[in-house]
Amino acid sequence: QVQLVESGGGLVQAGGSLRLSCAASRRTLSSYGMGWFRQAPGKEREFVAAISWSGENTLYADSVKGRFTISRDNAKNTVYLQQNSLKPEDTAVYYCAATLHGYSSSRLLYSIWGQGTQVTVSS
Repeated sequence: QVQLVESGGGLVQAGGSLRLSCAASRRTLSSYGMGWFRQAPGKEREFVAAISWSGENTLYADSVKGRFTISRDNAKNTVYLQQNSLKPEDTAVYYCAATLHGYSSSRLLYSIWGQGTQVTVSS
């Protein structure tokens, strides 16, 4: 079973940047589609971005399109989320997740989840 560990979160001012990482252990990520989701206090977990196993295909939520970039390095067993032009409304716990069902915006298709990393954007 793949285990996922997120890192790279923190406190940043509006307009700043962060790069989140999701490292896998126990098994290779190369056969999994990967996604990033986020959950703000009092809100449901929502889709942010997804990437196919090869990295050739990506998908973004409208709210982050043009500001966030998802990528992966299968040799390093790691997936990244580059976050630019951060806004206070991006404040949330960010989770990475793995799926064997292609790549998707539906969290129901993801069976493996990390524990999350906090991103806080101050105004």
